[in-house]
Amino acid sequence: MEIQGRPIHFPLEVEAFNAATMGFSVPAKEAAQLLPGDAFEPVEVGDGVAQLVLSICDYRVNPWGDYNEVNLGFLARPAGAPADVIGSFVYRMPVDQEFTCEAGNRVMGFPKTVEVIEADYSDDEVGFRLVSGGRLALGVTLPRPRSGTAPSRVETVSYSYLDGVPHATPLAIDLASDAVDPAAVVLTVGDGPIADELRALGLPRAPDFCSWGESLSATFQLGQPL
Repeated sequence: MEIQGRPIHFPLEVEAFNAATMGFSVPAKEAAQLLPGDAFEPVEVGDGVAQLVLSICDYRVNPWGDYNEVNLGFLARPAGAPADVIGSFVYRMPVDQEFTCEAGNRVMGFPKTVEVIEADYSDDEVGFRLVSGGRLALGVTLPRPRSGTAPSRVETVSYSYLDGVPHATPLAIDLASDAVDPAAVVLTVGDGPIADELRALGLPRAPDFCSWGESLSATFQLGQPL
């Protein structure tokens, strides 16, 4: 198909992006309330505990644009699937450009919205600000390690609803290569619906883990209905 006069091709090859990825142990009950519909369920990493994954991406070389994106989601699986089936369900995916928003919604069923997402780099740290409805929703500042360690490539699947139908998008993605001390991560939860959801999950607090990577890459395959 074409979107805004631009052809959409798969596999979608993302050649370069920077990313901060962090995980938080959160109550599975509250996590389930943020997953729309009933086709998917959060993976419990402990008794009554789910894993919130916050990933902030600065896409540099991407067929869909050089944009910033915030992923808020959980490790998840199709409801009733075996325990070894693990992917992710992103329940919010703010971006800061119109094209990738429309393409992600129409082609993958990803819940993209257009918001203000600011990235600020210095030699020693990197910061991101998500502004929604004119108010700060989320701020993240972390050290900027650059060891040159090669990232590891993983294959996974991202779940969504495309036109109301449960959908799975396979992808291979580089994992951020440098570990960051969770105690060095500064997380600010502001105002508005996104902030309220994060507070219900017990944020702000230090993540269980955090990593940072630069010049990462990813390949998204054409998704299929489940």
